[in-house]
Amino acid sequence: IEWHGTNKKWSEDHAHRVLKSLEDNLFAALGERNIAELKTRDLLAPIKAVEMSGRLEVAARLQQRTTAIMRYAVQSGLIDYNPAQEMAGAVASCNRQHRPALELKRIPELLTKIDSYTGRPLTRWAIELTLLIFIRSSELRFARWSEIDFEASIWTIPPEREPIPGVKHSHRGSKMRTTHLVPLSTQALAILKQIKQFYGAHDLIFIGDHDSHKPMSENTVNSALRVMGYDTKVEVCGHGFRTMACSSLVESGLWSRDAVERQMSHMERNSVRAAYIHKAEHLEERRLMLQWWADFLDVNRERFISPFEYAKINNPLKQ
Repeated sequence: IEWHGTNKKWSEDHAHRVLKSLEDNLFAALGERNIAELKTRDLLAPIKAVEMSGRLEVAARLQQRTTAIMRYAVQSGLIDYNPAQEMAGAVASCNRQHRPALELKRIPELLTKIDSYTGRPLTRWAIELTLLIFIRSSELRFARWSEIDFEASIWTIPPEREPIPGVKHSHRGSKMRTTHLVPLSTQALAILKQIKQFYGAHDLIFIGDHDSHKPMSENTVNSALRVMGYDTKVEVCGHGFRTMACSSLVESGLWSRDAVERQMSHMERNSVRAAYIHKAEHLEERRLMLQWWADFLDVNRERFISPFEYAKINNPLKQ
């Protein structure tokens, strides 16, 4: 409230709208807690709730104002450190505008539909793996068995791949054009071992329906989601799994921004920061993170539990 009163240049109407938004979306969630006790995850949870409801601009403004409030608290001597600054990029990185994603509370429903899918087993495995490791469509479809290290539990996606004759864009590797390391959870490894048992004789992991020398169609995952009853233009598409994973990892409050961004294989606009993130890799944290995400999905098969709540009972960083 003190911070709100310092903004003398606001019109009365604008000041009222700002206060109303804070009261409805932030203060109501935080209650009467002491500002010195608030951590990044406490501040981010209500903002992510607004984002997941589809009010993206409201979420972005709420993040900015929360950061400003906590900065004011530092300047006023109420706290020594601004936990809100660690929310930078949390909303912007998870773009929901063009690639529809389900609200997290619908994850149990999605998992049930995937389990009940009666189409081609390789299609179901592709969907499950996309959800578990949230790599991009071309990164998955053009993958070779030579990229998988089962002993080290790692998938190495190269910057470029050997082109497949007659297959458009098949030279594509990692979208960021640098080697992308994907730690494999026990669940992801189990799926890959199943695929290898049936299709391991081929170079490609996800072979096409009619030609084992060509990859699975780019429409396969979305077509299967439509068979499950989803509108892939409005409800969820394969790329939307990335949004769901990103939102969950951020909302949990467990993982560093760098680890999430590196796993999402996002381009860092700050060149100095980009060099640091690439060099550091954050591989060990990302191993824990992807295993946590896979376990989170397993727990959600029975009933929905939010990432924030699940982080309270499964925090691998404290083990």
